[in-house]
Amino acid sequence: MSAPILPGAVLGVLGGGQLGRMFTLAARRMGYRVDVFAPEDDTPAGQIAYREIRAPYEDLAAVRAFAKDVEVVTFEFENVSSEATAAAAEFAPVRPSGALLHVTQNRGREKRALEAKGIPVAPFAIIESQADLDAAAAHPGFPGVLKTTSWGYDGRGQRRVEDRAGLANAFRELGSVPCVLEGFIPFVAELSVVGARGLDGSIALYDPVLNRHRNHILDITLSPAPVASAVRTAALDLARRILEGFDVVGVLCVELFLLDDDSLVVNELAPRPHNSGHITIDANVCCQFEQQVRAVCGLPLGSTERTVPAAAMANLLGDLWQGGPPNWAAALADPGVRLHLYGKEGPVPGRKMGHLTVADSTLEGAEARVLAARKALLRR
Repeated sequence: MSAPILPGAVLGVLGGGQLGRMFTLAARRMGYRVDVFAPEDDTPAGQIAYREIRAPYEDLAAVRAFAKDVEVVTFEFENVSSEATAAAAEFAPVRPSGALLHVTQNRGREKRALEAKGIPVAPFAIIESQADLDAAAAHPGFPGVLKTTSWGYDGRGQRRVEDRAGLANAFRELGSVPCVLEGFIPFVAELSVVGARGLDGSIALYDPVLNRHRNHILDITLSPAPVASAVRTAALDLARRILEGFDVVGVLCVELFLLDDDSLVVNELAPRPHNSGHITIDANVCCQFEQQVRAVCGLPLGSTERTVPAAAMANLLGDLWQGGPPNWAAALADPGVRLHLYGKEGPVPGRKMGHLTVADSTLEGAEARVLAARKALLRR
């Protein structure tokens, strides 16, 4: 095992969004400097980084120059090319690996890889041409959800389909690009588990959380998920198997569907901190971002123990700004509300601008208070 990367070193992040911002905040608190590489200026992460390098990910010479000046490279979103991570790896370790990123940034590769490791996934078929439509109609059949294999998130690049004609139409609407048809899963809840694995193979897992979505975008997260102890154990076991099976070094989130018989199906993997994991900032001893720093630097992993009985998080989308600036004072009238804004300009509907978190003695109390605080933002 290589020597740990100690505070004072420079860490590199590919991507300048809010996940990179919160990683940078955690790293700076621990005494590291952070360089950010992104194709834009004044990014949420770049605003607080040591240096912000602006260049497209396709500029491999710029990626190599960036990697020469840092001790380790990580990433904060999946849409970084495998060529870029390979170029960075010539000069600094990339954690998690570019090979894992290559798998998870394509739904077809990801599902095949999970299936090969015996991880339960929804029935699926890869569609790359018109000739694949008939086979997909037979298995997994209908109803189903057609998803582009790449570049889709927050509901983008997805269509629900009910029959063969609807599948053909949806395939055309999505540009006839490679897609995955997933058999519809009648789930009763959506859960996620954030976990970390260190260079020494040690693993730290956060309790499963319950996620509620609106328009395919995460809306509310509750920690811990109100599920049976057997479900909790099964979710943690799946996360551990995936972290070990893919030889992850860093943070990874496992998104899960809970079925009515209490079985679990893996929906997607995110080889980075996750929106649902933001709740760990205010609810756990070591948040997912400090955990990411520890893992990629080869330090001992932190405690995932909750510091509060229950917590709820509500996302803040750009829609809240449409009638004017949100009423921050009204939302913060509850002294237990924690406000996190991401430093983004130009709020637009559907864009994640920040989140609120509330801790309480019960999940019901935490959820009621965080929803009331978000509603108070609209008091003009």
